[in-house]
Amino acid sequence: MDHNDVTRQRVVHRVLQDKAALLGNREFFRFQGESFGYGDLDRASNRVAAGLQTLGIGKGDRAAIIMGNRPEYLFLWFGLSKLGAIEVPVNTAHRGDLLVYMLGQSGSRVVVVEDVFLDRLAPVLGHLPDLEKVIVLGDGDAPPLDKPAMTYSEMVDNLGRYTPPEVFWNDPFAIIYTSGTTGPSKGSVMPHNYALFMGEICMSAAGYDHNDRLYNALPLFHGNAQFLSTMPALMSGASMVLAPRFSASRFWEDVKKNECTEFNYIGGILQILHKAEPRPDDADNPLRVMFGAGAPPDLYPPFEKRFGVRLIEGYGMSEIGVPMLNTVKERKIGSCGKLLPDYEVKLVDDAGLPVPTGQPGECLLRTRKPHCLLLEYHDMPAQTVAAWRDLWFHTGDYLRQDDDGCFHFVDRKKDAIRRRGENISSFEVEKGVRTHDAVLECAAVAVKSPMGEDEVMVCLTLKPGKKLSPEALIAHCSQEMAYFMVPRYLRFMEALPKTPTERVKKVLLREQGVTEETWDREKAGYKLEK
Repeated sequence: MDHNDVTRQRVVHRVLQDKAALLGNREFFRFQGESFGYGDLDRASNRVAAGLQTLGIGKGDRAAIIMGNRPEYLFLWFGLSKLGAIEVPVNTAHRGDLLVYMLGQSGSRVVVVEDVFLDRLAPVLGHLPDLEKVIVLGDGDAPPLDKPAMTYSEMVDNLGRYTPPEVFWNDPFAIIYTSGTTGPSKGSVMPHNYALFMGEICMSAAGYDHNDRLYNALPLFHGNAQFLSTMPALMSGASMVLAPRFSASRFWEDVKKNECTEFNYIGGILQILHKAEPRPDDADNPLRVMFGAGAPPDLYPPFEKRFGVRLIEGYGMSEIGVPMLNTVKERKIGSCGKLLPDYEVKLVDDAGLPVPTGQPGECLLRTRKPHCLLLEYHDMPAQTVAAWRDLWFHTGDYLRQDDDGCFHFVDRKKDAIRRRGENISSFEVEKGVRTHDAVLECAAVAVKSPMGEDEVMVCLTLKPGKKLSPEALIAHCSQEMAYFMVPRYLRFMEALPKTPTERVKKVLLREQGVTEETWDREKAGYKLEK
């Protein structure tokens, strides 16, 4: 295969087209009892491509998706790829200013929204001058909106004929928004080859083949569900069960009924499953491997024995994929595994000098192959240059390497917070809190959770003469941000600790953690609405 063939073959939709040509309509995925073959997905995505092309969407155009897990999400994803257009996946919990920012900053020309999420989108449409069309997925007609609208059914009511552009492996296929820390969230522009590279890594680590069936219960608007489940399933000729969402009460029933062999976990999912009342048949299930990160080392033996499954973990982030990974054949419990052959890494101190084995240092990375990491941060040249200074991608995470060559995650250098699988921007939490007219200053920090990840704590001061109850501030936050960003802990203070240059000492706030005077939403019995 010559150079030009490689650059054309390693694109997302070509994998689907090749599999459909090879396997016909053999089942690729199931959703709520309905089966979809490789050919079904290929044809449905053709109709998406044709419909969007009729609306003027072409190569390089951005299209946002606000949708839960359902077949149409996959149809859109592969249909956009066929046009060389760029998917902008949006967390369905986002609303308000953050939703405006992501749709506006990405330059999305169209948005496809599931009707149950119109309550988030409709109020902000007037703030999105570049958005041209709203496509509504639902049972009825498109409601009156502040933008031209049509239904998804109308959009795909065609014969699936479109004019395909040339799409190459270094062309962007998605803009994945990552948590902002000292500024707004950054849109990671991902090339097609990144998705294939991730698929190959997961296939190899977990040993997937055509006999496997992956249980995909994580949201498709997250990279995990797309790159670490859907792509490896597609590339290995396996099949997939797409669940609407993760449900602890339905998990084992779904896995057994569908004979699933693999599941990707995040956050506290393992702890949630392990806390369930033991049953005599817990190990009587078809799962052979569970793939994820963040499991406490002491959970491995009891969990694996109880459920008869093997856990493998790694380290990664949206921009870089999964550079360190344990495998089904080689692993070290409690570690992120060893560096994969196609990556280069160094751990450095604050001066950029390599740290000795066993000492924590910031993880710097790059790949030995082209177009396997993000291309850039969308429309943020300064942030792109800063992340890639010295020709290494600076992760902002502290890791250490042991004498066996395995890597261990130590801490985050930056202020991002990870709560139950969601990456949360402290900057955006603070921005939402400050919109309350009683708040003078605030700082959002992570505090450790019993579930093994973080909880959100906000330390704040009030304007002179103002009063504010914790319940009133939480109610305000619920209207300004996604439910998972709403703080659990509120610490009202006379003044925030500052450096001589007036920067808040977040390190000190994190060290102090939850103090006696800190208000705890869960202990107070305050229930959030999702």
